[in-house]
Amino acid sequence: MARTPPQPRSAYRAFRQMQTRWMDNDEYGHMNNATYLSLFDTAVSLWQLENGIEIRGPEATRFLVVETGCRYFSELGFPDVVHAGLRIGHLGTSSFRYEVGLFRNDDDIASTEGFFSQVHVGPDHRPAPIPDPIRAILAPLVIR
Repeated sequence: MARTPPQPRSAYRAFRQMQTRWMDNDEYGHMNNATYLSLFDTAVSLWQLENGIEIRGPEATRFLVVETGCRYFSELGFPDVVHAGLRIGHLGTSSFRYEVGLFRNDDDIASTEGFFSQVHVGPDHRPAPIPDPIRAILAPLVIR
């Protein structure tokens, strides 16, 4: 079975720069697996906040992560600067899928690629349609 190759920066719609930390490295001298998912989550959350999607407090739009995944291509670790590329591979009625590529320093090809599938939920914690204003914010990240 052929493995899908990593994507270039041009395959992503928005970017967020983050600095790795000494504590991100594990006993083997490379970045701990859990740190990759934390970087995905931080990049997505910061993008949401920067684009006016309230994710905290009483007025928060509630998104639940229902699935996540990660593929590793080359190592990241301290003191790398990570550029997280964001795009949306699926935008449905109540769910959508962020796709995230992590790029090491100035590399043009992703070191790691992952995804978060999220579902918008209402006050009853059941799936609910994504509000039109939120859909409009997400739309520029959608890839065709």
